[in-house]
Amino acid sequence: MKTTRLTMGQALARYLIAQSVDVDGEILPMFEGVFAIFGHGNVAGFGEALSQVQDSLPTFRAHNEQAMAHAAIAFAKAKRRRQMMACTTSVGPGATNMVTAAALAHVNRLPVLLLPGDTFANRRPDPVLQQIENPQCSIEVANECFRPVSRYFDRITRPEQLVTSLPQAMRVLTCPADCGPVTLCLPQDVQAEAYDFPQAMFEPQVHRMRRQGPDLHELERAVQLLSKASRPLIIAGGGVLYSKAEEALSSFAHHRGIPVAETQAGKGSLSWASELNVGGIGVTGTKGANELAMEADLILAVGTRLADFTTGSRSLFANPDVQILNLNVAAFDAVKHRSVPLVCDARLGLSLLEEVMPPAEGRRVQAAEKRREWNEVTQNVTKPDTRPLPSDAQILGALNRAVDARDVIVAAAGGLPGELHKLWQVKAPGTYHLEYGFSCMGYEIAGGLGVKMGTHDCDVFVLVGDGSYLMMNSELSTSILMGQKLIVVLVDNGGFGCINRLQAGTTSRPFNNLFDSGTRIDGVRPIIDFVAHARSLGARSEKVNGIGDLASAVRRAKVADKTSVIVIDADPSVSTDEGGHWWDVPVVEQSDSAGADERVSHYNQMKRKQKIDG
Repeated sequence: MKTTRLTMGQALARYLIAQSVDVDGEILPMFEGVFAIFGHGNVAGFGEALSQVQDSLPTFRAHNEQAMAHAAIAFAKAKRRRQMMACTTSVGPGATNMVTAAALAHVNRLPVLLLPGDTFANRRPDPVLQQIENPQCSIEVANECFRPVSRYFDRITRPEQLVTSLPQAMRVLTCPADCGPVTLCLPQDVQAEAYDFPQAMFEPQVHRMRRQGPDLHELERAVQLLSKASRPLIIAGGGVLYSKAEEALSSFAHHRGIPVAETQAGKGSLSWASELNVGGIGVTGTKGANELAMEADLILAVGTRLADFTTGSRSLFANPDVQILNLNVAAFDAVKHRSVPLVCDARLGLSLLEEVMPPAEGRRVQAAEKRREWNEVTQNVTKPDTRPLPSDAQILGALNRAVDARDVIVAAAGGLPGELHKLWQVKAPGTYHLEYGFSCMGYEIAGGLGVKMGTHDCDVFVLVGDGSYLMMNSELSTSILMGQKLIVVLVDNGGFGCINRLQAGTTSRPFNNLFDSGTRIDGVRPIIDFVAHARSLGARSEKVNGIGDLASAVRRAKVADKTSVIVIDADPSVSTDEGGHWWDVPVVEQSDSAGADERVSHYNQMKRKQKIDG
């Protein structure tokens, strides 16, 4: 056996370089690069190895470990899980800063290779700087917290362990069903140790997306259910986009005349111009989509986890005879809610269903009527009025009119995602990038950076509230350092407006959310100069005075040569009442607050509508 003597860090870098992927006939690097923040736990080992391979595996510097992992995850999502990145950190806080991002990738089934530095495997200098000691178990270190948020976890305590661990890592990163974050903990001493690695380990390897076909019995049963259904509804989830099944979805839906509703992850599977697209589903869904879901006798769920926001906390599918046909590449998801499973790739499954089923008129008339009604709602709630501050909906309406068809919108948490899900009219498939599986505040700007790195022929618009902006804004500077232009629309409602409204609706006593006079001891509302802050990070920035100035600010940002931040004040008390559905947020059973009895009664009434049967 031919061998090559390398350090563990050098071997890891070479292996990553050897991995490529076939994307529609084009062979591309599997790993576009490595985000790195160096410290004593990785600078002399893996860091030294990376310095030798910058031409083939570039290293990107970030400002925050969580943020750089968010950027890597967003890149993978923009690339539909075909390409990805790795992230390396030092030990201690540098490593644990990535745990939130790992959880986000886990929930959203997105690939990212996390390479946190680890304490010495030989334990000779223990306890080292930033080491957490467990008096009951010496082998447990801080990186153990990655275990529950990783799809594959390993700690490389000998260089030769890479030989067997890396193929398993690639199995998970490239598997449509098991895809998610992989964590390989790298003790700082082992990174620098050498071993005679087999040369075969570094031979080029081309990965191709596995398209799993259905079991014939499951396919026959799916055809039977669809043939019998008189009021079917398709729910399109993120798996449609991961599978690149947009055309197959549109073709099957039109073939059978079945309306299509979209989850947050699935929105953008169809453009809003598609005559069967009835909009968002569930807690933040359109009125028409939710009405169709409540009366449906068959739900064809495609590539969705059927989480609570999609199902109205299991109360939305109200027809007592409804059945759920769950087309999902992951059997784990395909059996949720007592679904009839159709375990297969989304694009392949939809294409096969269309092949074996005759065309039908279906529910085209009903879909057209629901779309007409919701277009009227959207036009009404997004048009400017005479109120002192615009609503989120009005801001989104103006922005929707200003962006180009191929521009991508990025958002994640707070009140904006709900309004986007209801009201944003997607102009082209694949241009709506929402992280709502983990709904992680602080994802927006870092995620926008990752999207821009993976999407070069359009502008990337980041929609972020002032609360999320203050949590994580450092990658504004990174976007400028890397020449990755973003257009950030910062909606300032004076605090956590979304949760303030939720608190008011569930307790009647909102507090500790907005920057009102009660926030500070001196009774003065804090005023934050977001324009000055963004400029200090290198961005061009301006504040607009209402909806009328937003379109012109967008035009200026689009022709600018670097990242822009547009700040606009918004009313924290207003959200779109039309559409939506109940969400299970428990209310206290005993309270002397106004309206407590009515809230408890309504909550119990909705709980009785939940279908807790699988």
